[in-house]
Amino acid sequence: MLSYENKVILAPMVRIGTLPMRLLALRYGADIVYTEELIDWKFLRSKRRYNDILNTTDFVDQTDGTIIFRTCSEEKNKVVLQLGTCSAERALKVAKLVENDVAAIDINMGCPKEFSIKGGMGVALLQDLDKACCILKTLVDNLSIPVTCKIRIFETPEKTYEVVNKLVSTGIKAIAIHGRTRDERPQHAVHTDIIRYIAERISIPVIANGGSKEIEKYNDILKFKEITGCKSVMLARAAEWNCSIFRKDGMLPMDTVITDYLKLAVDYDNSPSNTKYCIQNILRELQETPRGRKFLECQTLEQICAIWDLDKYCQEKQSQYQKMGIQGRWQVHPDELEPPSKKAKIGEINLEDVIQMKVCFVRANFNDLNLPKSQLHAWAGKNGVKLPHYQTHQVEKLFCSVLTFNGKKYTSTFWEKNKKFAEQGAALVALFHLKLITEEDLVKLGSIIK
Repeated sequence: MLSYENKVILAPMVRIGTLPMRLLALRYGADIVYTEELIDWKFLRSKRRYNDILNTTDFVDQTDGTIIFRTCSEEKNKVVLQLGTCSAERALKVAKLVENDVAAIDINMGCPKEFSIKGGMGVALLQDLDKACCILKTLVDNLSIPVTCKIRIFETPEKTYEVVNKLVSTGIKAIAIHGRTRDERPQHAVHTDIIRYIAERISIPVIANGGSKEIEKYNDILKFKEITGCKSVMLARAAEWNCSIFRKDGMLPMDTVITDYLKLAVDYDNSPSNTKYCIQNILRELQETPRGRKFLECQTLEQICAIWDLDKYCQEKQSQYQKMGIQGRWQVHPDELEPPSKKAKIGEINLEDVIQMKVCFVRANFNDLNLPKSQLHAWAGKNGVKLPHYQTHQVEKLFCSVLTFNGKKYTSTFWEKNKKFAEQGAALVALFHLKLITEEDLVKLGSIIK
């Protein structure tokens, strides 16, 4: 059973708390790591799958193949899944799906963002304590793992205590308290006095959160713990900026942290967009430097890795995974999705006599003038050929386009997530067969993986 006594914890952060960052935090010294907030209804349309190539457990969205949650044995006894929910029934269904894969479940009652509040989630639950307590009690009574929640304070310590006391009565094992109110933001001072008021009056561990502005090194974490009188401390922005804040032996240089993070992102086939977002939050103002601007132009994992001299490492790993038959974004196909599509069926798409090639369109590699479709139009004009025609098909949230041009048909077998990209992918296939682009070019662009 996970203990919340005397722990230093990676806080839940949207788009930051994915597997590579969680593992990095653990390796640097964090005791517990929280996932980013995962919304219940998204989780419920996913399917659990063991990935025997990455040795991970994946929960895969059955409408587009997106990984909702990926975890592995290294973090199993230390990872807490934070759930965004406003329904006890849905919360329990999700918790039962992951009960054997995580150390605990946390209910987000602290997020002040409009998306959460409109959905009745996050800090909105603190305005409906009966519902909040129902969710927690339902989980406590039906799970074999600990249940916790994370909240924000109210304007007074007395009101905060009143709410906390009711939440604690449900049987939760710990409570994380962000020391700002619903309307306060990072620029506002954290109310350590209110956190301490609560910590001194309740029986379960209180996890102090919100002190990143004052935390610049490991010893500052201990100071924040002492000031708030809490059993444990949870870090968000300080860890987001430099995850080695968890190292008792001192922080590491930014480039070392990025390199360590990138290796984990490659090892665990993390999405390029998520990887880029995490590094952006490490670079911060350095995004405006020449190297930072070059980084911002990247769209593939290999392009990002090249800036930190890890492109060869990335190429070799991706090639190895492809040969082993990894099930990732490159393998997403409508036939693998459940439930059966209510829209077009893949069998209804006529691919007879269509030249097929697996090509991904990476938007960052092209400007508005040299897009594959534009190149094809220009070639048609120069050679007096009728302009290409695109017939695009949608299955669930995936798209493929069949291009008819100069008496032949072309398509990419890589299913894109929007219509425009599917058409550009088909145009790339045509450009390749017209010898206007080489296989070497496509590899460099990240459009094919060899």
